[in-house]
Amino acid sequence: MAADTVLSQELKALQEEMAASHQERSLRSKVRAPADAEVNRDSQPGKGAEEKHLVGELRELANVITEFVEEAEQNVSEHPTASVIGALVVGILIGRLLGRR
Repeated sequence: MAADTVLSQELKALQEEMAASHQERSLRSKVRAPADAEVNRDSQPGKGAEEKHLVGELRELANVITEFVEEAEQNVSEHPTASVIGALVVGILIGRLLGRR
């Protein structure tokens, strides 16, 4: 019974973190969207539709990668010990996998 209470509290905390993360991400995209629109309008006057689409996709990929790196930095700063231990375990696994060849 006590485990159910702890588990439900943990799930509620995770849901709240996810909601906060989604709100933060939507705020960032609203701030970046006008700046991206300015760049798209000014820097691509003579390009074809396919090139514009490709540039837009690449810009979106760059934004997603930037968000991922920012979130990773935040997670590492919030949980430094777990991050170091995780990196150590991954390094050991990769070393063992490469050492078998």
